[in-house]
Amino acid sequence: MAHGVDKFVLVSTDKAVNPTNVMGATKRMAEMVCLWLQGCDRNVAGTRFIAVRFGNVLGSSGSVVPKFQAQIAAGGPVTVTHPDITRFFMTIPEAAQLVLQAGLMGRGGELYVLDMGEPVRIADLARLMVRLVGKSEDEIGIVYSGLRPGEKLYEELLADSETTLPTPHPKLRVARSREVDAAGLMVTLEWMRTHCKADNQDVRERLQQCIPEYRPSP
Repeated sequence: MAHGVDKFVLVSTDKAVNPTNVMGATKRMAEMVCLWLQGCDRNVAGTRFIAVRFGNVLGSSGSVVPKFQAQIAAGGPVTVTHPDITRFFMTIPEAAQLVLQAGLMGRGGELYVLDMGEPVRIADLARLMVRLVGKSEDEIGIVYSGLRPGEKLYEELLADSETTLPTPHPKLRVARSREVDAAGLMVTLEWMRTHCKADNQDVRERLQQCIPEYRPSP
C-alpha cells in the first residue's frame, strides 16, 4: 500500500483450512489480513489484495518427490509417515499458471481455491516411484515413521463454514469464508509486534483466540 502496488497476491495453502499447526494457522491469518486490508481505510492507494489457496506442488522445494528420489537412490528405505496419509498435488507449471490467472482475474478481496483433483495416497506415490526405477518394494522397502506433531492425515481445501462460487476459469473457484473480526485481528497483530520472543505455548494460545478453527495438535 505504501508503494501504490496495484495488486498483491498471497500464495496460501490448504494447511490454512482447519489448521493443526502454527504454519497453517499463520497462513490462515495471512488470508484474514488480506481480506481485512482490502476494505481498510488505510488502503488509500486502492491496492487490490487477493489470496490463492492450493496444495502440494510436485518437484518443488520441500516436496516429497525429491526426498523419495534421494532415498531410492541410496537404496532405501523410503519413509512415509502413515499408510493412509493423502495429499493434493499439482505440477509446477500448473501452479504458476493458476497463481498468475488468479492475479489477473482478481478485483480485490477474493480467496481463490484451486481445483486440485483427487487426493493422492503418499504410500502409493512411493510405490510408483520405486517401480519407475525398476526396483521392487522388497528391494527398497517402505517404512512408516508415524505422523509428526501437527501433521494431518488428509488435507482440506475448504473449512466447514466455507462455500465456493464458480469463476470463468474451470480450475479456479472463490471461497466464501466467514467475515474477519477486524478488532480481534488488530489485537493479535499488535501482540505479535510486541512479543516477538514469546514462548511456543503463548503463540498457540494467541493464534487460537484469533482463529477459532485452529486446533493445535498435541
